[in-house]
Amino acid sequence: MWQDKTVLAVVPARGGSKGIPRKNLCKVGNRSLIGWAAHVTQQLPWIDLAILSTDDPELAEEGRQYGLQVPFLRPRELATDTALGIDVWRHAWLEAEKWQSKTFELGLYLQPTTPLRQPEDITRTLKTLVSGSYKAATTIAPVPGHYVPEKILILEDNCCVAPYLPEQVVSNRQQAKNYYYRTGACYAAWRNTIVNERTLIEADCAGVIIESFTPNIDDPIELEFANFLFQKASRE
Repeated sequence: MWQDKTVLAVVPARGGSKGIPRKNLCKVGNRSLIGWAAHVTQQLPWIDLAILSTDDPELAEEGRQYGLQVPFLRPRELATDTALGIDVWRHAWLEAEKWQSKTFELGLYLQPTTPLRQPEDITRTLKTLVSGSYKAATTIAPVPGHYVPEKILILEDNCCVAPYLPEQVVSNRQQAKNYYYRTGACYAAWRNTIVNERTLIEADCAGVIIESFTPNIDDPIELEFANFLFQKASRE
């Protein structure tokens, strides 16, 4: 519990990943991506229940082996490429409450694709949510200077490039605004935000800045890079 409030952690992992087939079973170091998500929940004693939401029996067994509860299999319509994360989270929240016959006041959404997240960043995210007048909170990181919108180009039909924001072109990164992207390491929210309002970023959502780089794995090169970072950290 967190300040007398029950906390549910949901780990979403569907079986139909396309960038890397069976992605959530891939390993970084000695654990699968599902295993890393389970491991971080076990480092946070204030989590009351940690469950895996999956449509895939093999992934369900993987989650159980690492200590996650799997009280249901996700419906097919929530395991497609177009299914929204907010709907997956909401479904898991309600199913967990039905299974436990209790209400969870706070929730975490921990995607397996960010295996190198730190438990203290999850703690900071939930602390930010509860201590402020926010409906949700999520981890963010600065966008590298060469990727800011003012420097992004679009390719026209005539194969010529043009600024994405023609009125805001800058010559150096010091002139650009401060932009951030979602790291995927942690989302935290109140029950009402997810179950009733079905919103997240559109709500009063706090950003919790993560300074250390945490790769979000969608492609094979990102999986290789995550393994490189893991091995590097193991040697230090």
